[in-house]
Amino acid sequence: MEIITGVERRRRWRAEDKLRVLAEAAQPGARTSEVARRHDISRGLLWYWRRQLRQGQLRVHDAPEPMFLPVEVSDAVPPGPVTPTASLDPRIEIALPDGTCVRVGADVDTAALRRVLSVLRR
Repeated sequence: MEIITGVERRRRWRAEDKLRVLAEAAQPGARTSEVARRHDISRGLLWYWRRQLRQGQLRVHDAPEPMFLPVEVSDAVPPGPVTPTASLDPRIEIALPDGTCVRVGADVDTAALRRVLSVLRR
């Protein structure tokens, strides 16, 4: 139960809160009316937020905008002797603007690579 004293005014919802409520409503078996009631909002507002999300109008503003980085594909052979195992092991080389270079083999764990790259961005 919520008791409001004084003049009632509109609540201001942060994008993070809207997205959290939308994620809750998107769970398997969730009912829109129950989620709306639990957060004391109308079902219409929940549908409005869903439309905003679909149209790209609702997003977390702190997240960096996605961007493309230049990629250079090269067939150049690195200096030094080439061993047969090196030529059979496909690797990706990620060169960052500050000169840092990360070489990744095909067997790298995605979560580990994500952690390494997040540290390098700081």
